[in-house]
Amino acid sequence: MRWTVVVPLKPLARAKSRLADTAADGLRPGLALAFAQDTVAAALACAAVRDVAVVTDDALAGRELAALGARILPDEPGGGLNAALAHGAEVVRSWRPDDAVAALNADLPALRSAELGRVLDAAAEFPRAFLPDAAAIGTTLLAAGPGRELLPIFGTDSRARHRASGAMELRLDAVDSVRQDVDTGGDLRVALALGVGPRTAEAAARLLIPGQ
Repeated sequence: MRWTVVVPLKPLARAKSRLADTAADGLRPGLALAFAQDTVAAALACAAVRDVAVVTDDALAGRELAALGARILPDEPGGGLNAALAHGAEVVRSWRPDDAVAALNADLPALRSAELGRVLDAAAEFPRAFLPDAAAIGTTLLAAGPGRELLPIFGTDSRARHRASGAMELRLDAVDSVRQDVDTGGDLRVALALGVGPRTAEAAARLLIPGQ
């Protein structure tokens, strides 16, 4: 099964505010962009992925991610993360009505293409499925098979909310790179230990991170 992956990205100036203890205001936008670039590059390199569509109104991010091969969709609803994902899924299905669609966080800088492929292959066994994040509270990937609505419920306690919505929770080992999103300095240290993509590595080199 081939997938179209939808990646939501808020304006860079407002991204990653929880990294304030690790990255100064002037560095956080570049760090958020680097996360997204490495995430999108790894997704595009995954054999199971046909297309990556990024939902964003940030002009710089749109240009940089389009240069990698992503399709850029305007965040027309302007209603937050779940509205952006629902909009992205709707547009993707207008291109290919029978494609499987997956929502993927934009802050997975250690993402490995092969691990993403394993998650998508497992998700293909169910009408809807999701992968919880490394903290076992949130969600990093939500998948919907052909003809199924995505029905994203990201946000606080999204693991429990997606499970309650009927999506199957994927319980996979050795897919840490797909589970490790980055919201805090601690998350970034873990991602760096896993091994991040080249753009994040360059951006993180400008930071003073204990234990890096």
